[in-house]
Amino acid sequence: MAGQVVQAVQAVHLESDAFLVCLNHALSTEKEEVMGLCIGELNDDTRNDSKFLCTGSETRTVAEKVDTVRIVHIHSVIILRRSDKRKDRVEISPEQLSAASTEAERLAELTGRPMRVVGWYHSHPHITVWPSHVDVRTQAMYQMMDQGFVGLIFSCFIEDKNTKTGRVLYTCFQSIQAQKSSEYERIEIPIHIVPHVTIGKVCLESAVELPKILCQEEQDAYRRIHSLTHLDSVTKIHNGSVFTKNLCSQMSAVSGPLLQWLEDRLEQNQQHLQELQQEKEKLIEELSSLE
Repeated sequence: MAGQVVQAVQAVHLESDAFLVCLNHALSTEKEEVMGLCIGELNDDTRNDSKFLCTGSETRTVAEKVDTVRIVHIHSVIILRRSDKRKDRVEISPEQLSAASTEAERLAELTGRPMRVVGWYHSHPHITVWPSHVDVRTQAMYQMMDQGFVGLIFSCFIEDKNTKTGRVLYTCFQSIQAQKSSEYERIEIPIHIVPHVTIGKVCLESAVELPKILCQEEQDAYRRIHSLTHLDSVTKIHNGSVFTKNLCSQMSAVSGPLLQWLEDRLEQNQQHLQELQQEKEKLIEELSSLE
């Protein structure tokens, strides 16, 4: 009889503003994968399965079983800059992981909560949401350093065969040792999107930073090609045109919608502020009438 798999994490709670940043990042390009790191905390939620014991007129509660549920709470994400664009994989450097840890420590001091790097996310454009064998091995490597580390995947630019409409799928996973081999296999972790009325400062900064990071990636790629000595003038002109075209595409696909979204949020906040002001005046009038 096979033994029961013991999960290091039982659930993941992803705040809606962090989810929005991940989604925007995943939809920023359909040619290569993108990636980032998740900042949050790991909490142990203790649940008691109790039953009542009646002895005459006295009723006592008897603890039957105590379960500790480990939940990863993701509060914000850090968008990472790609040094090498690939359509089938992403790589997070030790320097990026170290910088994210430093940022988590800064957030912990600001919020007074035990913030740390709790996971990573990346996109799967045009392919399945399930992790590849490379993803599973990468996840296993992270879990060697932190058992509570989780992986998120956003599958985008896929079409529903029945409705012919675009879909975005997402999943959360960890890696476990396969029972009959030395390989690893994935185990799915339930993920819940936690509604958030406002967008956090860190998530807002990450969203605004996205166009800048994408522009820097294009500049790096252009400079690497442009520095080659054997290129003729026509090829250099062509490369410059492609570079300009890519920047314009980013403005249309990322910067424009982001600006529109920020303007819509500003309008909603102003409307909400006006409603609060009216409610305040109404309460002041009611208070004055009671005096």
